[in-house]
Amino acid sequence: MKSILLSLVSLLFVSCLSDTEKQTNTDYTVQNEKEIVDYIAANKLIAQKSSTGLYYVINEVGTGTQPTASSNVTVAYKGYYTNGNVFDKSSDEGISFGLNQVIRGWTEGIPYFKEGGSGILLIPSALGYGSNGSGPIPGGAVILFDVKLIKVN
Repeated sequence: MKSILLSLVSLLFVSCLSDTEKQTNTDYTVQNEKEIVDYIAANKLIAQKSSTGLYYVINEVGTGTQPTASSNVTVAYKGYYTNGNVFDKSSDEGISFGLNQVIRGWTEGIPYFKEGGSGILLIPSALGYGSNGSGPIPGGAVILFDVKLIKVN
């Protein structure tokens, strides 16, 4: 009897873990796609879409060196949601980092620009902070960045 009860409690515990796992691994692909496409239309942007689902707008290509996904770069940026609320912003001098140390949307998106280039990265959650989020960014959130590639270091 004791072993049956223990087995039942264990089964219940494992099934609860599975539900929690499903909640934290929610697929926001369709919802994010609609949100990005609606934002592009509402703001009359001319955006391109990569095979991974990243959308990007090139306002200025730039004329200097073009980084790779492993380059160290200096970028000035403003991060915000599709509703316009800003969650982060760099100084005009920018911030330096390795593109292999940031979210996948930046690792893929920044190399579309050359030094001096600027534009917008429209990043679905799968290329951002996923279904769990991070800090002020909730899980499943589409995040946008106005970026200016100041320098490939």
